This record gives sequence, C-alpha cells and structure tokens, in this order.
Amino acid sequence: MTSSAQDLERAAADLTAASSGSRAGVRRWAWLGLVAQVVFVASCLAPVFWQGPRYSAVAHTISDMYAVTAPHAGFLVVVLSLCGAATIGFALRSVWPELRTGGRRAATGSVLLALSIVGLGDLLSPVERLACRMADPGCTATQQLSNVGGQLDNVISSIGVLLLVIAAFFLAAAMRRTPGWAGWARPTRWTAVLITAFAVASVLTQGAGYSGLFERLVAVTGAAALAVLAIGILRRRSPESSWSPTSVSAK
Repeated sequence: MTSSAQDLERAAADLTAASSGSRAGVRRWAWLGLVAQVVFVASCLAPVFWQGPRYSAVAHTISDMYAVTAPHAGFLVVVLSLCGAATIGFALRSVWPELRTGGRRAATGSVLLALSIVGLGDLLSPVERLACRMADPGCTATQQLSNVGGQLDNVISSIGVLLLVIAAFFLAAAMRRTPGWAGWARPTRWTAVLITAFAVASVLTQGAGYSGLFERLVAVTGAAALAVLAIGILRRRSPESSWSPTSVSAK
C-alpha cells in the first residue's frame, strides 16, 4: 500500500471516529435534556405539597414557590437552575447538530431555545426570586415585584415565553428542510400555538384566580415537547429514520 493510500485510509478513519464521537455527544445531551424535562415537571408539581394551606396551584404561580418567603425555596432554585443549564446544553449540543441541515433556521431556533424561559430563564432562577408569595398574609402583586428579583422574574418570564414560541417556529421551519424530520414541523408549530394560548390565558385570568393553572400548562407543555424532541433524537439511528410524533398514530 502506498503512502498516499495509507494517508487517505487514516484520514477516513479519523473522520469516522469524529463522526461517531459527534453522534455520541448528541445522544448524551439528548439524554440529559430528557432527564431535565422530567425533573422540571416534578419540580413544578411536588413543591406544591409543602407550600402550606394558603397556597393554590391553580391560582398561584410557580415563581411563588421559590419566592424569598417560600418554604424550602433554595431546593427549588437549585433544581430549576440545573434544569435550565441542561436544557441550554441540549439546545446547543443536541438540537442544533441534529437539525444542522436546516441551516440558519436551525441555528436561530436552537439559540432562541437556549435563551428562552426553559433555558436561560430557569438558569437565572437564583436572581428571579419574588419578594413574597401571594399566599403570604398581606402580600400583593405590587409587593411581589418590589425587589430586583421580582422585577427580573416579570421581565425574563415574559420575554422567555415569547422566545420559546418563536424558537418553535424556527425549529419547525428547520425540520421541514432536514431529512427525516419533516413530519415534526406541523406538530411543533401547533405546540407553539398551544403554548401561546396558555400564556395569554394565564395573563387574562389573573383576576379570576387561574393564572397558576395556565402557567403550569405552559411549563408542562413546553417540557413535554422538549422531552418528545429528545426522544426523537435518541430514536434516530440513521439519517433515514423517520420516527415522529405523527408516525405513532399513523401505524
């Protein structure tokens, strides 16, 4: 075998090894992203049980559960921050490489996902703590936002949900251009519409006492969508794989 042929063979082996390592990295971050969504949903539901009798999961928000005056708030702050960090890694190290064929749409969608409420929004939980809970005697909506944490929570949460919705539309457009992912585009767009509807309902029902319920629907819907996306990435064994949320019902 000539020297040039050996060089080509080594180069091909290096490329194969790099490709395998890249795929392994995508899968590792997909697993981490999946676990993060499961933990996040649990963290949105379980702490309700130690908030006391005045707290209502229907009327009061998730942010109330890690307000400055909330019991055991530090635990929830740490969990949400870790989930946010894992989701950022999932968006940039798994979703973006998987949908790279989608070009700028995939890049934009992945970055927006990382910056959204489920990524950076959760990561910044330590600095987004409300001054008090609505379940606390004498606490009002104005008092909740009287500290820096409350003001940051108000701004970051609003912008974060908007970025999540926009990211979904960009990722849906990227999926249409990525082999094996076209079937995911429509469900992704409808998920964005559903999240938008829940977010609007959360704002409109604040006076009626249902804002906590609709906020949790936003959170759970977003986490479920990301979990399904992570599973989709994990189930793709080759570029020809076409498993999608719609393919299950079609069988």
